[in-house]
Amino acid sequence: MNAPVFDNSYARLPQRMFAPVRPMGSPDPQLLALNAPLAQRLGLDPDWLAGPDGLAMLSGNALPPGAAGIAQAYAGQQFGHLVPQLGDGRALMIGEVVAPDGARFDLQLKGSGPTPFSRQGDGLSWLGPVLREYLVSEFMAAAGVPTTRALAAVATGGIVRRESRLPGAILTRVASSHIRVGTFEYFALRGDCEALRALTEHARARHFPQAETPAAFLSAVVAAQARLIALWMGLGFVHGVMNTDNMAVSGETIDYGPCAFLDEYQPDKVFSSIDRGGRYAYDQQPHVAVWNLAQLASCLIPQLDEDEDAAVAEATRIVHAYPQLFEVERDRVFPAKLGLQPSDNARKLVARLLEQMAEEAADFTRVFAGLSDGSARAEFRDTARFDAWEQDWRAAGPDQDVMSRANPRRIPRNHRIEQAIAAAVGGDTATFDRLRAALSDPFADRGDWDDLAAAPLASERVTRTFCGT
Repeated sequence: MNAPVFDNSYARLPQRMFAPVRPMGSPDPQLLALNAPLAQRLGLDPDWLAGPDGLAMLSGNALPPGAAGIAQAYAGQQFGHLVPQLGDGRALMIGEVVAPDGARFDLQLKGSGPTPFSRQGDGLSWLGPVLREYLVSEFMAAAGVPTTRALAAVATGGIVRRESRLPGAILTRVASSHIRVGTFEYFALRGDCEALRALTEHARARHFPQAETPAAFLSAVVAAQARLIALWMGLGFVHGVMNTDNMAVSGETIDYGPCAFLDEYQPDKVFSSIDRGGRYAYDQQPHVAVWNLAQLASCLIPQLDEDEDAAVAEATRIVHAYPQLFEVERDRVFPAKLGLQPSDNARKLVARLLEQMAEEAADFTRVFAGLSDGSARAEFRDTARFDAWEQDWRAAGPDQDVMSRANPRRIPRNHRIEQAIAAAVGGDTATFDRLRAALSDPFADRGDWDDLAAAPLASERVTRTFCGT
């Protein structure tokens, strides 16, 4: 059994870009979940991770040789309001590993104790947010959405004080990097051109090596975000807090706090308990992405051209390409959910179906999954209207294989996640384990998991989620 071998490129950047941190440690750690397939993808030894030395690392009790132990600095626009310093307040990077195929990944502990960026917080996490992120991020990966991943969940044996006393836990998160739009904002706000150039080159080489200039790097980030948000929309995913510190330049979904998936299709649906204005509603996510990318572009202007006016014009051109890029990606995602190739007719069929779904508050996932087996009709009250749509849709010649690969039968239903968390807080992780298994294969038609595909009863409906602090 072998410990991880680290090559910490981010830690070799100027030290003002991060702070050295040691985890607080766990009084009585217990391994709740280990993602063995992901470990193997990273070139890590699952047996070592499950053993005493691995548990010591995953619980923050001991970092292995070569580990970095750093918290990254970043700023952020939170609900449109600039916060000059945020940073990893309850997370630290263990280090970077290089997978067998040469890809580089961060290993990060979330909930391992305070850092210099904790802003008077305790830096801890309770069990609920850890299990939520594990379930949702691994579902997203199984559904083909670029995302951070969950390598392990550990119960610390400690108590976290929030509104009540709750069991503590640590998530080991994996990402191609944790560089955010807010990371660039942090140094731009300080006028630190040297750090910005170093960060841009590092992120360019790590994520978009084909992009040879800062302008090409910005274009690559814009394209990656267009694809990502289109995939979110196709799953009915609502991130909840699309602040600039929660947008990774890699194009991966990051920071699953008050996130949720639509049950009934309501385009203006908001889940976050703190989003009172609907800024991050489901249908606003493409627009927020443009706003966030404009903040990144403003940070890169000094690197785009020596002439400021020319640099601003170049940045504007690149960001203004986003809406068209998004529409192209959306026209791939939604027609595929009908088993169709992009076309004017496919767009019209998508629009007609979504319009009826919105008017009748039909279940987003069950409608699309039900197109394959004929059960979608039962999700509507106005069946005659649906029948007319279905006749036109079938005339377009849908491909059942395309459709089955585009429409998961199960999503991380909000009420199921809450049930799994409640059971785990009571000491029973069987509900979590079953849900985890079902979400790891979300497209499979499995009768023993049919209950997990059901829409919530009125008494089970979750309308608000909360930040995972």
